[in-house]
Amino acid sequence: MGIASINPTTGEVLKTFEPILAEELEAKLALATETYKSYRTTSFDQRAQWLRKAAELLEQRKAELAKTMTLEMGKLLKIAVPEVEKCANLCRYYADHAEGFLADESAETDASRSFVRYLPLGPVLAVMPWNFPLWQVFRFAAPALMAGNVGLLKHASNVPQCAIAIEQIFCDAGFPAGAFQTLLIPASQVAGVIADKRVVAATLTGSEAAGASLAAAAGKALKPTVLELGGSDPFIVTDSADLEAAIATAVTARMLNNGQTCIAAKRFILLESIAEEFTKQFTAKCAALKLGDPMSPDVDLGPLATPQILNELEQQVQACVAAGAKLVLGGQPAELPSELAAGNFYPATILSDIPAGSAAYEEEFFGPVALLFTVKDVDEAIALANFTPFGLGASAWTQDPAEQERFINELEAGAVFINGMVKSDPRMPFGGIKRSGYGRELAGPGIRAFVNAKTVWIK
Repeated sequence: MGIASINPTTGEVLKTFEPILAEELEAKLALATETYKSYRTTSFDQRAQWLRKAAELLEQRKAELAKTMTLEMGKLLKIAVPEVEKCANLCRYYADHAEGFLADESAETDASRSFVRYLPLGPVLAVMPWNFPLWQVFRFAAPALMAGNVGLLKHASNVPQCAIAIEQIFCDAGFPAGAFQTLLIPASQVAGVIADKRVVAATLTGSEAAGASLAAAAGKALKPTVLELGGSDPFIVTDSADLEAAIATAVTARMLNNGQTCIAAKRFILLESIAEEFTKQFTAKCAALKLGDPMSPDVDLGPLATPQILNELEQQVQACVAAGAKLVLGGQPAELPSELAAGNFYPATILSDIPAGSAAYEEEFFGPVALLFTVKDVDEAIALANFTPFGLGASAWTQDPAEQERFINELEAGAVFINGMVKSDPRMPFGGIKRSGYGRELAGPGIRAFVNAKTVWIK
């Protein structure tokens, strides 16, 4: 069965790729292993030179790469270009800081000299998602390559052209053949790759089910993993908040990337005193969003990535309404031009008065659906925020220092943003707790995720 690149805006099949054969996969694994033997001995300066060249190529090709992302998964072109630029900045960040992050760390012991040295592990498999086709890959690849590892990419099946373009960037930047390779294989072959003794570790960004499957395979093979999974991030607004700023940010925080973001604000938890005004203004702003062709600069919402995602989101919304939730906005198929009729479009949707026990309390809504909850006080807000099985990010809006401290300390999440939208930044660790995964990407912890922290004792 082929790996198809399908335009979610029109339903058109753009290109179909045949999965690599068993002998081709074997050749790629052998090449990765052989390349690692010499690549691990290259200097930080040499790796940084190649990575800076990759950054240059990203910027030179950003228009082409952005268009490919938009065609394959429906991302607005106007946010696809900044994604490429963010990848370039990430490459430069690790080119500048990797050596410092992995410098020897001295320790005072009974030895004449003792220290920790960070050394690479070998070929690392990355199973990556479609929603940020470049960013998700580069935030793994840049630190992994700077640490002296080599990368193997199993990208999402609906973005094969992005996967191929990424490998080409590293190749054209001068990295040795085998330092970074794309594997066009189905998900069913991932466990076999992890089981291969030449692959030393794995990382995955994706669904809970995919993460559990990869972790099980890696656990059986006793190999380390980093998982970044789903999220149902709370966006808490208190009565001391800058309401205008909170509402403006809330629209972006929910609708960015057509609502298909793990760290999107999904549950809006509002104190009673401001709930009515927030709902009124938030609804008006969401209603004004234009749905349409993501290539168009005046469009605010494009299609969902696949028909399956669209169907699941529709079912989740209808289940909430059937359970007694109020449909404030959207929830119905949008009227679009005939050329977009086959696209996976879903309008900005808002649900409120959500009854306890409904799907909204437990599930991640991966699309442009905002869930509104009203609470009496900060205690109730924190309890509701933590009720979800997820723990990726959280945003809280308050001018009260005591409340800020409570949110920082008590919200169960890998990141808490006060008076701002949750986002990833190369300078800060990124990852979740609970069913949102484990381990960290980015900053120092990200590059140390796949290294051997070797104790050295000399007398």
